[in-house]
Amino acid sequence: MPRTSTVSRTTRETSIELTIDIDGKGDSQINTGIGFFDHMLVCFARHSDFDLTIDAKGDLEVDGHHLVEDIGIVMGQAFDRIMAEKSGIARFGEARIPMDEALASVVVDIGGRSYLVMDATFESEKVGEFNTQLARHFFESFVSNAKVTLHATVYGYNDHHKIEALFKAFAQAMKKATVIEGKDVKSTKGCL
Repeated sequence: MPRTSTVSRTTRETSIELTIDIDGKGDSQINTGIGFFDHMLVCFARHSDFDLTIDAKGDLEVDGHHLVEDIGIVMGQAFDRIMAEKSGIARFGEARIPMDEALASVVVDIGGRSYLVMDATFESEKVGEFNTQLARHFFESFVSNAKVTLHATVYGYNDHHKIEALFKAFAQAMKKATVIEGKDVKSTKGCL
């Protein structure tokens, strides 16, 4: 059964169409209007081997907050639809990714509970047109809608490297957690 989902969301602030295929090859077509965020989502697709298409427009004349938040929401909803059964998946995934002086660690549990623990501080207000505060907000929006627990830490001094290492570690952890290992749900309760 294909593990793919398409979700659309239109509000007064944003318009988003997103398709994700978690059994893909890492292909992506990303257009958010925020260059650095596009780069992070392309990195996520490439390093997870998930195919990801996003066509998004938002009120960037205000700032990127609404668009980044809504993409996190939509991506989480799409992922939750794909993982509705959770039968046979590895469930847990982790990755540590260096990028020069930066080192990111991400651990995920696709267990049906939303929780984010993130230890990341940034020196700059922005990387390109991307407000660095929005990195945390993207992950908050994603986990809330994907029903995933995610722990993320990063250190370093270059904010571009730190955020990119986070997205690559997120990709690798999600890739490992979604691998099919059998038929049973990995829970003593028998369901997630």
